[in-house]
Amino acid sequence: MSKAHNFRELKIWKESMVLVKEVYSITSQLPVEEKFGLVSQINRCAVSIPSNSINSC
Repeated sequence: MSKAHNFRELKIWKESMVLVKEVYSITSQLPVEEKFGLVSQINRCAVSIPSNSINSC
């Protein structure tokens, strides 16, 4: 039986989570009128990176 991997130990996951935090910080500074347009789309794209890194390992 193979040992289960903890995705939180993966370097790609750790680095992508740093990116997510940076993206959220930057997008929080964009105009309020962009909240449901551009900001939402950028944030979802950033979150998809660590989400997809789990599935590819």
